[in-house]
Amino acid sequence: MINFALYKRELRRSLLTLLIFGAVMTLYISIIISMYNPEMMKSLEEMRKMLPELMSAVGMKAGATSLLGFMSSYLYGFILIVFPMVFSILRGNALIAKYVDSHAMTALLAAPIKRRMIVLTQMAVLLTGIAFLIVYATALEIICGLQFKGELELSKLLLLNAGLLCLQLFIAGISFLASCVFNDSKYSIAIGGGLPALMYVLQMLANTGGNAEKAKYFTFFTWFDPNALIAGDSSGLIGSSILLIGACLLFAAAGITFCRKDLPI
Repeated sequence: MINFALYKRELRRSLLTLLIFGAVMTLYISIIISMYNPEMMKSLEEMRKMLPELMSAVGMKAGATSLLGFMSSYLYGFILIVFPMVFSILRGNALIAKYVDSHAMTALLAAPIKRRMIVLTQMAVLLTGIAFLIVYATALEIICGLQFKGELELSKLLLLNAGLLCLQLFIAGISFLASCVFNDSKYSIAIGGGLPALMYVLQMLANTGGNAEKAKYFTFFTWFDPNALIAGDSSGLIGSSILLIGACLLFAAAGITFCRKDLPI
């Protein structure tokens, strides 16, 4: 199904980016979770009052009464969305469009490797990177949450991060499809990165409330609802299911597009 030599080579190329993003996520997650105490929560509330629109825009809301609710408010509106999203944009473009743009794809196709195997291998590399970031974040949250004995609801955290994975797979699907559609790397980045970025900006506008709240109807980020997932509401599960199905369709479309397109080689 995949070419393991190519898979291992591309994973090595992903390693530095994964390490950088993993280090940044480690810093933010450990600091945020350590702030779960009355004094620090009071300081965060004061900050929210000073910058209400900014804090709301990135999904940071006050009133959390549990550790998981606190994590949801301060991690799942910006940090755990943006860093994996940027990884998908960068690697999604590099795995196909950059190869074509630099004419390196010629060397791959000259080898006894079918197009289908190439695209499945590159797809597997991207999916592995996304899965690693989400699994790593989950493990780190669990480890950092051990300091608050009995307060971290593991089953709800896993469900929350399963929803986050569905969102990130959908974003990765957009980036990978754009990479397969466009031969020019700049167009791949413009669409594959620009569309998720635009959708996130719309979500930020919606989070501020008021008339801007209507923007939530124009962004797929609305389908990821951390609070609904924590509460076990059906709306959260339905939204995550839509994202997962959408991701499957996007990756399937990317594979078909690459196998059928005319390449400038």
